[in-house]
Amino acid sequence: MLINKGITPGEIVTIKTTAGEELIAKLVEDNITGVVVSKPLALTASQKGIAMVPFLFTTDPDANVTISKNTVMVLAPTMKDAADSYIQNTTGIKLAS
Repeated sequence: MLINKGITPGEIVTIKTTAGEELIAKLVEDNITGVVVSKPLALTASQKGIAMVPFLFTTDPDANVTISKNTVMVLAPTMKDAADSYIQNTTGIKLAS
């Protein structure tokens, strides 16, 4: 039996919003009113498959962002392959497989 330890700050998470957007970001804090994340990227379809693009284009890319709990449908850990791709996109560090 697997034990669900929950999601902890520092983990890469997937967020599905009520608007249908799917985001990948690093969790900073999950509180009663919102989810605070850093470097959120939105998933979008491209000719080569799924691509990650900035969720917000006109903010400081290093600033933390608070997403209201009223707009979050799902907050879940991100699959390893997608999390590794997110880390490579946001840091330039390529993780070994």
